Amino acid sequence: MKLSASEKIIQTVIVTLLALLCVSVLYPFLYMLAISLNEGADAAKGGVYIIPRAFTLINYEIVLGNEVIRHSYLITIARTVVGTIAGLFVTLLVAFGLSYKSLPLRGSILTYILITMLFNGGLVPFYIQLNNLGLLNTFWVFVLPGLFSVWNMFVMLKFIQGIPEALIESAELDGAGPVRTLMQIIIPLSKPMLAALGLFTAVGHWNDWFAGAFFVTDQSLIPVQTFLQQLLSASDISAVLGSNTNQEALARSSQMQNITLMSIKMAVVMVSALPILCVYPFLQKYFVKGVLVGSVKG
Repeated sequence: MKLSASEKIIQTVIVTLLALLCVSVLYPFLYMLAISLNEGADAAKGGVYIIPRAFTLINYEIVLGNEVIRHSYLITIARTVVGTIAGLFVTLLVAFGLSYKSLPLRGSILTYILITMLFNGGLVPFYIQLNNLGLLNTFWVFVLPGLFSVWNMFVMLKFIQGIPEALIESAELDGAGPVRTLMQIIIPLSKPMLAALGLFTAVGHWNDWFAGAFFVTDQSLIPVQTFLQQLLSASDISAVLGSNTNQEALARSSQMQNITLMSIKMAVVMVSALPILCVYPFLQKYFVKGVLVGSVKG
């Protein structure tokens, strides 16, 4: 089909705007990558934007050799894996149970759940509640408070309600109970939606710095994003180097003269961002499919 002159102009404008949008998104990432791979003293002179001028891996050696950062990485990975799996499990169970229209007090339960999404008690009552439950300064403060997402539950509920009732009724006629229906019908058909919600939940856990900053005082329990937040507000590179043997060896190195706090910050940002960026392409097809199916059946 041949495009008219006005359609070609509109198409050119759209492509140009999308290209500018892509550049605006990619440039900050490429800039941080270039700084992290450049000698800090050289980068401080300016002029490093996309390509490193004085290439070095010393920034990553310092970051990956730091015991505090390695431990915070383990905390972040653990909370992301445990929190995502547990959150999806609870969300799926609640949504499946509320999908039964014959459930007693179903309307009252949905109303109560909706109220918790619209209103909350605030940060201070939330902190007091966590303290009363004994969750402060524990690993579970990263998992249990966010175990149930009302928004994700309603999305999952709407998706389950869009599954043809004939499938569930035929399974029940064959003697399938709720558990078997869930395992053999609901979960297989809900994989795209579960992948989409799982991606949202995992990114939320991975990027969360708030819980580690306000609910944890033990440095051995802080996640990597909280460490990054502390690092970004630091004014001394000693906040990163610590005192372990590897860092002392690096401090005696002549390369240490080229290290700056900014280059270390950029390396930590890249180290904290790359894992979730590497996982996303493998879940992208499920994410897109889940969003499209949810929007059609919504």
